Order: sequence, then structure tokens, then C-alpha cells
Amino acid sequence: QAQVVGSGGGLVQAGGSLRLSCAASGSSFRITAMGWYRQAPGKQRDLVATITSDGSTNYADSVKGRFTISRDNAKNTVYLQMNSLKPEDTAVYYCHTNYGSFGSWGQGTQVTVSS
Repeated sequence: QAQVVGSGGGLVQAGGSLRLSCAASGSSFRITAMGWYRQAPGKQRDLVATITSDGSTNYADSVKGRFTISRDNAKNTVYLQMNSLKPEDTAVYYCHTNYGSFGSWGQGTQVTVSS
């Protein structure tokens, strides 16, 4: 079974920064893409950012210019640098690993931004 572990969440003031990390392990299949999604209380889970194995990125409009996704393919690890955080960024952030035919979710890490 594949294991996906995300970490790096916390409590910050508006305008502050956090860096999330996610490591995938335990699978013999090739990773085609990794990404971050978030879910606020009582809300749907939404895409934040994705990155393919060759470095192509995609961002939600709400985070463009503030968040940066990157990866270390040798370590099967993806990072999300979050700058200029806003209260509306408060959510549980979930890492996702795409193997092409299936995907795996991380356990989620809480990000709270105070006003």
C-alpha cells in the first residue's frame, strides 16, 4: 500500500507564511503528479495546487501569486510554500499522490490563519 504523510501546518497571523511538506512511500508504481487540496469546516474539498513529475504546475485562482508548489522527485516529496496568508486560507490541507490509474490521500494537516 502507498503511504502519504503531510506535515507543516500550524497557527499564523494574517500576512505570515507556512511551508507544508508531503512524502509518498510504499508504492511500486510511478507517481505522475502530486498536489494539495484544502477543506474548511462545513465546506467541500477544493484543489489548491498540483505539480507533475516533470514540473508542470497549476494553482487555484485564490492562491496565485501567494503559494508556490515544488517537488523533489528523488525523495517523492512535494512542498507548498504559503506566503501572505489570509484568514480565508484556514482549512485542513490534504496531500494527494496520483499514480495515473489511482491516487492516495494524506491524513491532512491543519492550517489556521488569525486576523
